[in-house]
Amino acid sequence: MIHLPNRREVLVLAAAALLPPVAAKAAAMRLAAIDWGMLETLLALGIEPVAATELIQFRKIAVEPAVSQTVTDLGLRGAPNYELLRIVAPDLIVISNFYEYQRPMLERIAPVFAQTVYEAGVPPYALAEAATLVLGEKLGRQAEAKRYVDEAAVEITQLRATLPPSPARAFVISLGDSRHFRAFGRDSMFGDVLSRLGLVNAWTDETSYSAAAPVGLEALARVPEASILIVSPLPADVGRSLPTNALWNALPAVRQNRVAVLEPVNHFGCLPSARRFARLATAAFAGQSHG
Repeated sequence: MIHLPNRREVLVLAAAALLPPVAAKAAAMRLAAIDWGMLETLLALGIEPVAATELIQFRKIAVEPAVSQTVTDLGLRGAPNYELLRIVAPDLIVISNFYEYQRPMLERIAPVFAQTVYEAGVPPYALAEAATLVLGEKLGRQAEAKRYVDEAAVEITQLRATLPPSPARAFVISLGDSRHFRAFGRDSMFGDVLSRLGLVNAWTDETSYSAAAPVGLEALARVPEASILIVSPLPADVGRSLPTNALWNALPAVRQNRVAVLEPVNHFGCLPSARRFARLATAAFAGQSHG
């Protein structure tokens, strides 16, 4: 006997036909990201978390990938709002090794998945590639992860081809005040990408987790032929005082107009930050060669 649906069943079926996007979204894993590097990696894979940390600052400093205004801001990376995180109720919390100390608190709310990208003394680009692939595997985005890793490598190779074959030297620094800087070394993403672009990092001293402790500006004169790439943001008072700073103006790179102030980039980012820095650094050197 053939069953004909009654009016109620017809309405249920009709309503269900309108629900696939919502149902799919509900079925998808709800993620929260504490670490900015993991956040940008999720976004690069086309995954929008339900919550993340310091989003106002992320939009100013990391800049890309763009993060939706609908993502809940959990507050500080170092001290997220656990109560708000509990309310958001993620299925999985993504962190890096920097935030392992939070694991006991976070695991009371949801399972925690951690990846290591930054290790003292280890160039991080390959670790960022591995973290992207592992995250893609964990979240069922293997194809997207592999594609993004490949696209990043191709972009950096293409950018390298636009630079002169003779390797230029450069300091990559951030300025905390008008007399001191932090240099990014070989175990920073900036230093690693610099070498992948065929450039030479002028800072050869050891660094720990990306940057050396603040040192005096006079150290920039050790390699007089090196250009200087300053990663924004600059403190407001530094921006105002540098033009009249005698020590700064005495540096060979400053006198010869071999200084570029780059737009902000996440200092502890993953592949999206690597690509952003590569584009900005290449553009800076192109500007100097035509300046």
